[in-house]
Amino acid sequence: MIELIRTNDIVLLGAVEAFLRGAGIHVFVADGYMSALEGSVGALQRRLLVAADAAEEARNLLREAGFGGELRVD
Repeated sequence: MIELIRTNDIVLLGAVEAFLRGAGIHVFVADGYMSALEGSVGALQRRLLVAADAAEEARNLLREAGFGGELRVD
């Protein structure tokens, strides 16, 4: 799995997750429960991951959709 985005912004995460799922790319959001357990103080961010073989396609789609600034640097 490749990490594409790390954030505390659940609205952004939800939008990107829905967008990628709509494009047929399986998405996994890691650390969602840990982030909630720590009280949403912001110490633990959620991570959006995709399979390694779908990472480049997902990155390209996100750039085209205007989410390029949110992507983690390789």
